[in-house]
Amino acid sequence: MRRQTSPWKATLPFLIPGAAAVLIIGAAVAGATFPDHPNEPGEENPGGSATTRQSIDTPDAFSHASNGVGLEGEAKFKVGNAIFRKLWVSAPSSTRGSDGLGPLYNSRSCQSCHLKDGRGHPPSANFPDDRAESMFLRLSIPPQNDAQRHLLAEHRINTIDEPTYGEQLQNLAVRGLDNEGHVRVEYSDLPVKLGDGTIVKLRKPTYSVEGLKYGPLHPGTMLSPRVAPQMIGLGLLEAVPESAIRANADPADSNGDGISGRPNEVWSHKQDKVTLGRFGWKAGKSSVREQSASALATDMGLSNPIDQRASGDCTKAQSACLEAPNGNTQREDNLEVGPQIFEHLVFYAENLAVPPRRAPNDPIVRNGKAVFYSLGCQGCHKPSFTTGTVDGQPHLSGQKIWPYTDLLLHDMGEGLADNRPEGVADGQEWRTAPLWGIGLTQLVNGHTLFLHDGRARNIEEAILWHGGEAQSARDAYAKLPKAERDALIKFVESL
Repeated sequence: MRRQTSPWKATLPFLIPGAAAVLIIGAAVAGATFPDHPNEPGEENPGGSATTRQSIDTPDAFSHASNGVGLEGEAKFKVGNAIFRKLWVSAPSSTRGSDGLGPLYNSRSCQSCHLKDGRGHPPSANFPDDRAESMFLRLSIPPQNDAQRHLLAEHRINTIDEPTYGEQLQNLAVRGLDNEGHVRVEYSDLPVKLGDGTIVKLRKPTYSVEGLKYGPLHPGTMLSPRVAPQMIGLGLLEAVPESAIRANADPADSNGDGISGRPNEVWSHKQDKVTLGRFGWKAGKSSVREQSASALATDMGLSNPIDQRASGDCTKAQSACLEAPNGNTQREDNLEVGPQIFEHLVFYAENLAVPPRRAPNDPIVRNGKAVFYSLGCQGCHKPSFTTGTVDGQPHLSGQKIWPYTDLLLHDMGEGLADNRPEGVADGQEWRTAPLWGIGLTQLVNGHTLFLHDGRARNIEEAILWHGGEAQSARDAYAKLPKAERDALIKFVESL
């Protein structure tokens, strides 16, 4: 059963009066002990036999090909990597294989958003040259008529685009055009007092849009900031049988454990039917292929075999954008990213390898694993699945994998709510994020900013933002002695 109350409102009796209220979680659990939870065979390789065997002690830890991909696959992966890193330019250009950018866009390359195949970050003083390139702002409005309501009900679309600015705010534009505007992020402190007296200052973001160039936003506009997620293991997640994911859904909380995950239902262009959503922060896309097509079109304004809009996310209200030259060519099937280029890019995204665990048998890591299970974190962060058969990619098939996600939607409470529905997902629901590789974020990306908008500056802050269905596990974590909190975090960092 999904919770409707805010986790903060539910604990109001414990707020200390005053200008800087502090949330008191409770007394530390003195002498708390947790039963050992031994590692299972193969758990040290979260991607099964596809786990990379290359060095993960460098910032390229997320950029290796799946083990077992073979010589032909390795060549295809390298071509896909070059496409992923390619800097696109506006049309017309002498570099006909790389033109077609925009006209409105957020980034010139996939790599600029998914930094070294890892996580993006919100704009910050810590990144002075950043223009929110690895964080974008989704826009939508409530349905305005019966036709739109019908499309949403049939899952043909997930959202209704803002009529002037489209699905996404583009903060960059080709020469001669105005960009759409810029997202502004302001933070306020939200102090939380843990059971042992430790004060953790969460930062609560507020989002707004500045410098709108094409008129005001629709009065019903809903905003949702999203940082680019890490890319590893996508092909393995796609290979998990749909039935195995749906088997974990419990929308009515029939077992009474307070967890009621449910699948997002989205339209698959390839299958021409409604199917399970797996990818994106709210599981709004069904496959790596559809996620890649959407990113090409909305982030860079590039037409492709699935999303063939030559002007990207431009709307009827942006006539100069619609009339600008595009990079569609006969050589690429009258697209900017033709079928062959697109397939290499998809193959690359499907085969970015998962790194092996770090020190899984360390006694503190083992203790942290026991804490993780005792708190019930595995209720949403499901440890393992076995993949099905992937045509042409036997290295991804039949693998026992350990992503620590159920790929389902969960109510995370008002604290994390974006209040913007997407498909079946409501404004408080998010897909459980995979945890594999999370401990390498600092090495790969130079930061430890987590959650959908990068508000959490470390794993502990991310845990403390959990609410809704995760409220009880979050509160139990906050009551732990520091040694057990540290052990839990060390376990998560080992994944």
